[in-house]
Amino acid sequence: MNSRIVIALGGNALGNNPKEQLLAVKNTAKPIADLIMKGNEVVICHGNGPQVGMINLAIEKASKCDPDISGMPFPECGAMSQGYIGYHLQNALKEEFLKRNIKKSVVTVITQVIVDKNDKAFRNPSKPVGFFYTKEESSILEKERGYAMIEDAGRGYRRVIPSPTPVTIVEEDIIKILVDTGNVVIAAGGGGIPVIQEGHSLIGIPAVIDKDFAGEKLAEVVDSDYLIILTAVEKVALNYGKKNEKLLDTLTVEEAKQYIKDGYFAKGSMLPKIEAAIKFVQSKDGRKTVITSLEKATEGMEGKTGTLIVNDKF
Repeated sequence: MNSRIVIALGGNALGNNPKEQLLAVKNTAKPIADLIMKGNEVVICHGNGPQVGMINLAIEKASKCDPDISGMPFPECGAMSQGYIGYHLQNALKEEFLKRNIKKSVVTVITQVIVDKNDKAFRNPSKPVGFFYTKEESSILEKERGYAMIEDAGRGYRRVIPSPTPVTIVEEDIIKILVDTGNVVIAAGGGGIPVIQEGHSLIGIPAVIDKDFAGEKLAEVVDSDYLIILTAVEKVALNYGKKNEKLLDTLTVEEAKQYIKDGYFAKGSMLPKIEAAIKFVQSKDGRKTVITSLEKATEGMEGKTGTLIVNDKF
């Protein structure tokens, strides 16, 4: 295939704690290695919803028990999650590469992403992070901690924080150098650490950039041919989970925009994936996006499954 691919991996696929994640990344490494064995270059972006929520909650609880322990700002929690997830992914990938005699280095870049301080997202928190709660638990968190909570695609209630649009990847130059010299790069983890620029300073802000939008930005930066968005389902569906559910093999930009307008895709779930897919395929002729499950990543690239999003003229 010999393509350059950016893989956007969902944070929920990595488990809710270190023990689960150590097992999960071993499975994650296999389809990534499959793609590399077929001659592709791979760059990895990942979510961090459960992980950053776990870190934030653990430090918050510790600070309440011990006044000498200060709370941890959300940007720093995001940076910690990038290192923690990257560490596990690096080791799992390197192990899989050694088994297959793949001679590639793997590196994690702690990545900052500049956002607009006037982004309307700061007035409307919408990005789910952390664990799932019942409706009753959600109400308690809203009252006691001031969290904004929403129901998340029928799976329970989660905390939401602002999710601004990525503008620029701060470390894009070194990421391009690393990719161009044949390394497997893990970057923009959790959507990147959101920062605003004030003069010569970068200032972290409490927000989470959607990893699908960050993955799309990363794919543009490295001049990728494909953006593969991996999720819990094999194909995009209309009327998801209903009796009249319809699986989609191919989706043009015009069709996707109409389905969005008609309200077929859930916010915080499939909607950002479709929006990121549209943005990527429109950014340059010939670019394509595949949405599928982790297990079907290679088959999706080969056109055997998944949903392929293409520009209208292809």
